[in-house]
Amino acid sequence: MRRAVLLSLALLLATGAAAQEMKAPHIEVEKPDWAQAALSLPTPADGPAGFAALNADAALQIPGIADSPIPVLLPLDVDGLRKAITADAGQAKTDAAAGRFIQGGFRASKFFLAGPAGYDSAFSLRTAEVPELSDIGFRDPAYVVFSGFHFVYELGGPTLPAGELVKDLQDAFPGIRRTLYESYVRYSFERYGVTYVAAIYCRDARPRPHLLSCRQADRIAVRFLRSLTLAGGTPSPEPAAIPPIPLDRPAPVSKDFTYFSPGALIPGTGFKKDLGGRGDYTVYARLRFPLAGAPAFANSQSFNNWGDCDFTGRSPRRLGRKGMSYSCKVNGLPLRYDESAGANYSYPWRDNFCEHRNFYVGQCPAGLGHQGQDIRPSFCKQFNEGADRCLAYQHDVAAVQNGMILREPKQEAVFVFVNTPDTHVRARYMHMSPNQLDADGVLSGRRLREGEVFGKVGNFNDGEHGTSYHLHFDMQVPTKTGWVFVNPYMTLVSAYEQLIGARGIEIKDGDPMPPIVSVPPVIQHLQPLRPVAEPAAAASATAIPLPIAAPRQESAAVSASPHKISKEVARTGKSKPHKHRVRYRRHEIYEE
Repeated sequence: MRRAVLLSLALLLATGAAAQEMKAPHIEVEKPDWAQAALSLPTPADGPAGFAALNADAALQIPGIADSPIPVLLPLDVDGLRKAITADAGQAKTDAAAGRFIQGGFRASKFFLAGPAGYDSAFSLRTAEVPELSDIGFRDPAYVVFSGFHFVYELGGPTLPAGELVKDLQDAFPGIRRTLYESYVRYSFERYGVTYVAAIYCRDARPRPHLLSCRQADRIAVRFLRSLTLAGGTPSPEPAAIPPIPLDRPAPVSKDFTYFSPGALIPGTGFKKDLGGRGDYTVYARLRFPLAGAPAFANSQSFNNWGDCDFTGRSPRRLGRKGMSYSCKVNGLPLRYDESAGANYSYPWRDNFCEHRNFYVGQCPAGLGHQGQDIRPSFCKQFNEGADRCLAYQHDVAAVQNGMILREPKQEAVFVFVNTPDTHVRARYMHMSPNQLDADGVLSGRRLREGEVFGKVGNFNDGEHGTSYHLHFDMQVPTKTGWVFVNPYMTLVSAYEQLIGARGIEIKDGDPMPPIVSVPPVIQHLQPLRPVAEPAAAASATAIPLPIAAPRQESAAVSASPHKISKEVARTGKSKPHKHRVRYRRHEIYEE
């Protein structure tokens, strides 16, 4: 038996290493026409050089605006700001801090990031405060994310929708198009030779007090667009081409790390049985792995042990005892009702970007899917010997690159925007504790260093213990249609290889199945039975020490703050049976 296992692994090393593929994304550079933009300046005769003065004034309201290599359009009252500076610079600074120069009833968030790839910004509006929109009745702030792209990604998957021409806006924005895609209403147009996109998260459904319909979002978007003015930017020499993403891989081959090919979902777990994933080998960015340490295990939290089968049905339907055997009806594969089961914390990795979920994902064959990748940390620490749940907040989450956070208080998702000469992505982290994130200052406008620890892996999903213990990680890239979800799987494989300093072995269709490799300790029992306020578990003895940027110090309030969970789970570590229900994602800054 031992000989057969070794022979199987040897075959993988011999065939898999030669078969592995990774490819760089296809990126198209957009060249701004600064001479045309200069005609919109208050003093057009100054030409492109006149942007320096405009940047100096606008920076009072929008710090960092001069870092944009493309003309910046924003809902900024430039004339009013300049007049206020001339009259009283000190008072103008106070007024800018209060947001009094933002037009249309919008409020600027602290998020504005400009760099070689263009710029991104976020603005909010309360419809009750705007007489023309007060009939909408949406109680929460509506958020507009507005971006200008210095380069866009051309995706190899399904063709992106062209959208429909918006006749009422053609005079102000020739060629502007409206698209409803991946739960965002988007208005995209070209000006000064570059693409601009305004996007609002919405539901194509009947409006409710805490649900913004896309028809309502349309009215807000049009108001935002009519408030735009030329606000700044800095002309600079254009790069001849975008430098390619480095695809170099470590020379040593890992004896443990194996991964199934991208698109190879667990059998039967696509949105439709005859539709699987998408074999996208693109490494969209050279990122640091989003967990601070290794090992880590990318797999499904819905169709693995303890998973709920994403409400597609299971047999038996009700589970109430740790270790019970069951299976998802979509494939009948044997599972155990135990979140700590070894297969959950083992190689090989498995892509689940297009796995069965009711979320719009244009790059998936069915147009619906998961949007990202589930990642489990190195081990599961259980409440006690009889618990079927893992204790959350034992492992650190790290920044994938230098970037800026977009996140409002109480939101579960953390967006990290990356803007470099060869990369423009926004990465989303989910299932961490919103209370802990708020207390720790993980909010819009905060800058992160690559590798900086800014949170802990959790199981929050509309409440503590709302999902299994894992990190949901996804990525979006800018296109002519705006930000679009792309499969992060091979980007994560590349990042993980750099993290562990060794190359993984791809398991392709038809390859011999390798042995399951668990990196012990898979399970650690916590005594006494306290579900919160415990010190983080020591790293696994086999975990690989990693040199990362020094993390900032957590506040005492954060490190000592308890997480609210049900009394029963806190006492026993056992979950109640899953209920079949319809779920909606409430993880966007553009809250439902």
